[in-house]
Amino acid sequence: MQFNQLKRKTPNKKKLIVGRGGRRGKTSGRGTKGQKARSGHRIRPQTRDVMKRLPKQRGFKFPKIGKKFAIVSLGQIEKNFENDAIINPVILAEKKLIKKIGDKLPKVKILNNGEFSKKITVSGCATSASVKEKIEKAGGKVE
Repeated sequence: MQFNQLKRKTPNKKKLIVGRGGRRGKTSGRGTKGQKARSGHRIRPQTRDVMKRLPKQRGFKFPKIGKKFAIVSLGQIEKNFENDAIINPVILAEKKLIKKIGDKLPKVKILNNGEFSKKITVSGCATSASVKEKIEKAGGKVE
């Protein structure tokens, strides 16, 4: 046996075709050209662009808790209730003069707007001083 007749036990490995990225050749599965074909590409998400457009606000805004009243005027009570009526947040919600917030009734405040001449009883509602005076003048009471 001569030196030029020797054969390998295992065949030569195939040479890898390199094309920017390794095994896939030419464009390496990235299509052609553009930002997405480059290494280290990263497109910013759309929501980030929206956030960047919004103005920054200074400080931390605490939500106002417990200060919101549903407002009912004396004129509305004059139209919707008879003499000797009892008025409270539940009855006002049934008559659709106030709306529930979620499942809860809001705090109610009765404000002076319009003439008033009916004898009513108000309970569980905040009133202004002038409203209290008008109701008591008409013969009603505020609890």
